Amino acid sequence: MALMFPRVARNFAKNGYYPTDEQTLERILALITSPETGEVNVIDPCAGEGVAIAEVKHHLGKDNTSAYAVEYDHERATHAKTITDHCLRSDLMDTMITRQAFGLLWLNPPYGDMARDTTGIAAYQGTGRKRLEKLFYQRTLPLLQYDGTLVFILPGYVLDMELANWLTNHFTDLAVFEGVDKTFKQVVILGRRVRTKETQQDGDRRAFRDRLVDIGASRLQADELPPVGDAVMSYVVPRANKDVGQFFRISMDVEQMQEEIARNEGCWADFNHVFASTDKLAQRQPARPLSDWHLALSLAAGAISGVIHSPKTGRTLVVKGDTYKAKTRRTEFREDDEGNLIETITDTDVFVPAIKAWDMTLGSELFGQILSISDKPAENKPLFELGRVVATQGVDHIVRRGFLDLQPLLNRHLSGDWGEIAAEDWKLNDDSLNPEPDANGESYPGRLFSSYDVDDTFSGEGKIWIITEWDRSVTTILLPSEY
Repeated sequence: MALMFPRVARNFAKNGYYPTDEQTLERILALITSPETGEVNVIDPCAGEGVAIAEVKHHLGKDNTSAYAVEYDHERATHAKTITDHCLRSDLMDTMITRQAFGLLWLNPPYGDMARDTTGIAAYQGTGRKRLEKLFYQRTLPLLQYDGTLVFILPGYVLDMELANWLTNHFTDLAVFEGVDKTFKQVVILGRRVRTKETQQDGDRRAFRDRLVDIGASRLQADELPPVGDAVMSYVVPRANKDVGQFFRISMDVEQMQEEIARNEGCWADFNHVFASTDKLAQRQPARPLSDWHLALSLAAGAISGVIHSPKTGRTLVVKGDTYKAKTRRTEFREDDEGNLIETITDTDVFVPAIKAWDMTLGSELFGQILSISDKPAENKPLFELGRVVATQGVDHIVRRGFLDLQPLLNRHLSGDWGEIAAEDWKLNDDSLNPEPDANGESYPGRLFSSYDVDDTFSGEGKIWIITEWDRSVTTILLPSEY
């Protein structure tokens, strides 16, 4: 059998992507069959370019099989969308998918230990070694319907007692084989999902569990997948027992936003329903005229929002308020009785209003732009160019979930407020902005480094670093642990 969509990346790792090799895929497909009648739903939650799940659909019957795919990488997801029925470009942990709606789960997850900032770490359930393979197994198991078929492709050394117990508790008719391509030491586990009380007898279950553990510890080698035509077993993929009602990404990306705008022929079907206050609520006069402080607090709390017209300036703004928590640090020094200098650091949580406005003034140069409303004067001209601004995975994880606003930190960095750094580092930054000329009259700028104290509740670290390279080509935002 030749692949319908051969790709160069099929047989080697590409940016952490380990596609199933062609021979292993062919031999796995020889072990699964479709039901005699009925529609079938199959899913690959780490689909890559979508080739594997597309081959599954073709093998089971393209007319009665619906292939669903989830892929995080934009380029690979774009290709997967062309060969699957439904494809989400999303992190699997950021999806909402109907449970027990799929007759086959093709699981070839990312390989590796979980970092502290891995999406889904908080939901990870387990006491053993935290691995991405285990996280994806936990997240996707509920998607598989009972009597459904699991195809689990992972490195053999990941099989420990914890994962072996999970598999033998959730599946029966289990089989484990060695992949044809030995590059990544992969094994293929097949099984049929059943309720825990229906798993095989304790003796059989323990024997297979110990076999998995021995394979993981390299004390035992799994048999190689039988060649096509020599299969001694067959897994029947059951027909769908429910519709896939939910299959979407929770957070919205730019492409989804564009699709929604096109579908609704605008941002909202009814603008007033979203932004205008309802006339049904009784309006009460405040006890006293609202001061600027009252107005700012109400805006920041979201109590006042909607379309605001200014009779004086003629401007029209759509206003929405929010608040975020920041941390301020105060350092005090004092001398003890013996003349020693004692440093006392006090961290205080403060709630910062963040009022945004959408300028809808016709004919204005700012029409359509998002503005920030603040009681602070306009910031001075930046002292230098940031270049291309990039953030590490850890920072991106925090920002995407709304736990951190980077703009105030970048503004401080641009204004020469280097944050919480030593005095000599502060002077080094200032000297890098205005370097002294050398003997030849040439001056060379240096690298700029800032460190800001932030809330460590969601990052596990109390600082954010910002580094601008000496040539001002790139500015990197990172956690200290990622340096």
